[in-house]
Amino acid sequence: MSAKSRYWDRIAGKYFNSPIEDEAAYQFKLAKTREYLSGDHRVIEFGCGTGMTALHHAPYVAELIATDISQSMLDLARQRVSKAGYEGQNLRFELADIDSYDGDGESFDAVLCLSLLHLVADRAHALATVRRILKPGGFLISSKACLGDRLAWFALIAPLGRWLGFLPMVRVFREARLLKELERAGFDTVFRWRPANAHAVFVISVRRA
Repeated sequence: MSAKSRYWDRIAGKYFNSPIEDEAAYQFKLAKTREYLSGDHRVIEFGCGTGMTALHHAPYVAELIATDISQSMLDLARQRVSKAGYEGQNLRFELADIDSYDGDGESFDAVLCLSLLHLVADRAHALATVRRILKPGGFLISSKACLGDRLAWFALIAPLGRWLGFLPMVRVFREARLLKELERAGFDTVFRWRPANAHAVFVISVRRA
């Protein structure tokens, strides 16, 4: 167990059994994502957790590789797929970290980074990785907590929470900064959605050639 994955391994069971905080918003994001997917697409998801979103999207694409840094999360994801009775051979789960993902020259039509980019140490590096493995014209579909817009004070307590083991590493930033980072990394935003009073913003970006 790596230090990076320890928190997520520890909370995997609780995460698996927790209800979705906003079911309507989740269903909206699923439906909107599918507008940018097609049956011949190869898709990779970073930070797939216990596999709920991957299971939803797998029937609509040619191949979906769902990755996470937590082996416990992946074990539960496989249990979820088995319990759901999904028999498609196009969905597989892999232990991988966006911070060190190589990809072996692979290319994808879409990359999913849902509830992830505020948890990585170096967003610029993560976005460069996405751009490298994404085909020109391919889509980065992301949802991330922009805590700097409404909870800037969280940056003061996050390190303590992490030290005590209550929180993972969390980066605090504003939505405007995120959108600029996406642009600098070679992406154009084609859709943005943020419900009233929500901390998370849902963004679909296309990779420039």
